[in-house]
Amino acid sequence: MHRRLAAALLAALLALSLAACGQDQGAENPTPTPETVRIGLLLQGDGENAYDQNHIQGLQDACRTLGIDYDTQVLVRTGVPEDETCRDTIRELVDAGCQILFSASQGHELYLTEAAGDHPDLQVCQAVGTLGAQDDLDNTHDAYARLYEASYLAGIAAGETTATNLLGYVAARPTAQVISAYTAYYLGAKHANPDVTMVVRYANTWNDAGQEAALAQGLIDLGCDVLSHYTDTSAVAEAAQANGVAVVGYNQDMAAVAPDAALVSLRVDWSVYDTYALSCLFQGEEIPQDWCGSYAEGACVLSDLGQAAAPGTAQAIQTAAEGLADGSLQVFAGPLHGVNGEGEVLSLGEGAFYTENQTSSAPTFRYIVDGITILE
Repeated sequence: MHRRLAAALLAALLALSLAACGQDQGAENPTPTPETVRIGLLLQGDGENAYDQNHIQGLQDACRTLGIDYDTQVLVRTGVPEDETCRDTIRELVDAGCQILFSASQGHELYLTEAAGDHPDLQVCQAVGTLGAQDDLDNTHDAYARLYEASYLAGIAAGETTATNLLGYVAARPTAQVISAYTAYYLGAKHANPDVTMVVRYANTWNDAGQEAALAQGLIDLGCDVLSHYTDTSAVAEAAQANGVAVVGYNQDMAAVAPDAALVSLRVDWSVYDTYALSCLFQGEEIPQDWCGSYAEGACVLSDLGQAAAPGTAQAIQTAAEGLADGSLQVFAGPLHGVNGEGEVLSLGEGAFYTENQTSSAPTFRYIVDGITILE
């Protein structure tokens, strides 16, 4: 009798012990809340350029919306290289208790994916990523916006304004992300002004103000009277201001540095995605592995038109935006002919169109279309 009682007591104690252990294990990784979450942001740049500032602003706005104390709960790491040393920064952020990491640089994605595999409770979100939608992990996520829509609308401002019908564009690198954006910009300009052509020069870097300024000056010397860019600094806008030509800016409202020259500026509004991803985290819901927001949803935006914009530009942009929203206007619509770097030809007839972001949030359009000249 006593042995049976002792055995029963031992079994009860063991059950309580196991239950307590289970509670402790669950408590190690509770669902984050706005009060408890710790967030990491990885930036390749110094945090001061327009691209970095746009990502910082987006996360700050998201934190403000969700009641997160940005100053104490967000760890921003700048100058994070796109090589194996990125692992050290990721490890530091994980050790500091971050439950979610956002990265602005595609070169970080491989190392973030590696960390996600090692830490199943860690969510990693990569801007313009491609691996999240392909791997077998549930905690890797890609995100971008339909920037080509905002680029097209900004191009309308350029087409309405140019007097020489020659546009100049400073591009970072010949990637689909960049080519998609500047092609959409050119097609928007052509929508407004069928006579326009465009010259593109590559900086072959994202963040070199001196190089960007020199390329901008070269385009101005060719006769380009409206400039734009897909680079991380404000150097092109500053060159336009100094030379009395117009500019369409990227990543920030360039009216601050080019008050006389700025037509309009476009950017991804990262607060839309950051707010959504963090809300999913707090609600215990899955963050989509591949997210792409539209212009109509506010995921990419235009600034107010500057004083250099031609009369009628606002209405032209509004009409086109409505067409994009209801599907009656397609950005990469035929007739359209182009060739990519591998010699593959794109040839679209009237009524046909190329659907961007059909397979991923990262852009895929990489054809150099008729009317655009790449100048070495």
